Amino acid sequence: IGTGLFMGSSGAIQTAGPAVLIAYVIGGAAVFMVMRALGEMIVRHPVSGSFGQYASRYIHPYAGFLVGWTFAFEMFLVAVFDATAIGVYMRFWFPDVSQWVWVLAVVCFIAAINLLGVRVFGELEFWFALVKIVAIIALIVAGVAVILFGFGIAGHDQMGPQNLVEHGGFMPNGLWGLIASFTIVMFAFGGIEIIGVTAGEAQNPKRVLPKAINSVPIRILLFYVLTLGVIMCIQPWVDITGETSPFVSIFESIGFQAAAAVFNVILITAALSAMNADIFGAGRMLHGLAEQGQAPRSFTRTTRNGVPIMTVVTMIVGLLVGVVLNFLYPDQVLFLLGALATFATVLVWLVILVAHIRMRAEIAREGRLPSEFPVPLWPVASWLTVGFIVCIIVLVGVVPDSRPALWVGLVWVALVTVCYFAWVRGDGRRPYRLVDQTEPVGVVPASERDASAPEGRG
Repeated sequence: IGTGLFMGSSGAIQTAGPAVLIAYVIGGAAVFMVMRALGEMIVRHPVSGSFGQYASRYIHPYAGFLVGWTFAFEMFLVAVFDATAIGVYMRFWFPDVSQWVWVLAVVCFIAAINLLGVRVFGELEFWFALVKIVAIIALIVAGVAVILFGFGIAGHDQMGPQNLVEHGGFMPNGLWGLIASFTIVMFAFGGIEIIGVTAGEAQNPKRVLPKAINSVPIRILLFYVLTLGVIMCIQPWVDITGETSPFVSIFESIGFQAAAAVFNVILITAALSAMNADIFGAGRMLHGLAEQGQAPRSFTRTTRNGVPIMTVVTMIVGLLVGVVLNFLYPDQVLFLLGALATFATVLVWLVILVAHIRMRAEIAREGRLPSEFPVPLWPVASWLTVGFIVCIIVLVGVVPDSRPALWVGLVWVALVTVCYFAWVRGDGRRPYRLVDQTEPVGVVPASERDASAPEGRG
């Protein structure tokens, strides 16, 4: 939950109107299927950097190389997007200061945090995440209260669910507007697969990770659908222009200037939180690739404080490229980064789905134990999700504004392919060896048996 919701939702609302809520529901359902597919593989093979290893084992080592580096690329793009969004947020107070100045300041701040040590990184991320979650819940409660009771706010009689069907109707830009919004909506869910990267470090992954994955639909309905629904009930969708976050503009529209300023601080905090997660995810994935012989061994090194130094340095250098982009293309960079990150995100999801389908085929062929956390509605829902993801990739190329992102994405795939065949040797060309930790359904997992066993007399 980050800039894709807080800032990217403006573009999605302008593209689809109130019908964007349908796009978030459909996109959320597809994301849930991706997560269930990843969850089934995690429970069977809980390893750090999971989906890179799953792709290597069940598809081909090249697929693991592609998905691993594409995920790291995605994290870089989203980090630049978040830094750029902070530059946009700062216009609220400093409209005359160039956007790239703030992006550079953010890059320096993030670099300092990540070079101090893992403890500082983790502590800040905890508080950053807590602030944004509490803020969203507070906004929902306050928004519903304003709609119901008004509190003397001017124009209260024009607020309410009727705003979702007035101003051109629920689907003012037609079916095409709804379809086109998916290129922005899916970006908001990007990074959710980071839970797979943590699988090898989670305690009792067979219990904890399925619980987290099964909560995804509720979180999407609460933090995306309900939140944006409340916003569009208070402020007509035609007034959400994207010049500021819709979360800030609704407070401005009802005259709560001080609240708008406070929420702008929260948005900046959320973007910093997302950037922290980006660097964490990229670091774990690059570390896993290096262990497989598919990345330089230097990515396995850490400092005495536990800092993966080469990963941090690489990401910071990449973020400095984002500073240059903000200097050269301040008005276009946000949308193009979002579209390009959408391409990288759905490519990662597609590989996860294909690896899962091939795993299920192998399980059936070899008569292995059935999965402890199987995907629902197998195989129909899985194949429908594959078709949906392919359509999103095609859509990125069809929508004129996002078409350059498809070409850059295809160039990225070609570049990764050349690098694989030119430089990867030895273990990097062999399928990753995974240990099947599946137990018969109904049997208490060994980790939980050990945790609940009485202490021995010795």
